[in-house]
Amino acid sequence: METIEEIILDHDKRGISLLREHLPTNFCGQAAEILSQNSGTVFIVTGFYILAAEATETDGPPGAVVIGEALSKLDYKVVYISDLYTTPLIRSVVGDSAEVIDFPIFSNQESDEFANELLKKYQPSVIVGIERCGFTEEYKFRNMHGKDISEYNAKTDYLFTNHSKTVAVGDGGNEVGMGNCDQIIANNPKILIEKPCITKVNELIIASTSNWGGYGLIAALSEKTNINLLPSIQRELEILDGFVEAGAVDGVSQKRVSNVDGFSKEENSAILQRLHDYLGSVGL
Repeated sequence: METIEEIILDHDKRGISLLREHLPTNFCGQAAEILSQNSGTVFIVTGFYILAAEATETDGPPGAVVIGEALSKLDYKVVYISDLYTTPLIRSVVGDSAEVIDFPIFSNQESDEFANELLKKYQPSVIVGIERCGFTEEYKFRNMHGKDISEYNAKTDYLFTNHSKTVAVGDGGNEVGMGNCDQIIANNPKILIEKPCITKVNELIIASTSNWGGYGLIAALSEKTNINLLPSIQRELEILDGFVEAGAVDGVSQKRVSNVDGFSKEENSAILQRLHDYLGSVGL
């Protein structure tokens, strides 16, 4: 039987599987354990700006909503956090079902202070990042082509560096959490990227797209709780289409279509179905 980790790393186009041997075998289960053991308020941080399209991409926010809806079923309080390029889209998809916070694009000191204010006010039990661009060693934000996108990316890294229970999902090396493997990434620049993110988390999930990593996290959490918390295929498509209607673009084609990192709706849904089949095989 294929594992959750094998499913979400299928069709790896970018070489993220390079990091597989450097992570726990059941990295989704390890991340899910943090969530299952720490109920309460969870911050979900997402949003990646596509420079050429001047818009947020479809990888990340849909996975964030899938995670958020699953946690809500367990009576966790969910708070989504992003910056001005993504928060309006999240609000349009989740409506009044959860709070959405806009993290301003500030200086390092102001961002650190703002992060601490949020942590003090909400007292989150866990911080989750999914496809969130993170600091390089030069404290800049770079896209997959190495271009500096710092003026379009709030410094949400401080939420992670100032908290003790953190989980993140990434697929390219420049996302929050990749600090766990930054030296491995830096030593293989032709496979992933030259300047990886340095921000670390307690548990890192890697996947061929970050949305799939989010699905994998929820599949693993389903095992921990004995409840299938995954969305239906129909709900997955509703969420994805909702973000596209609100202005999100496919990060590869840079067009407003319901693809994710170049993968079609059908390819995305097939991964989700395989995770449903996996849960079915273990009695869920």
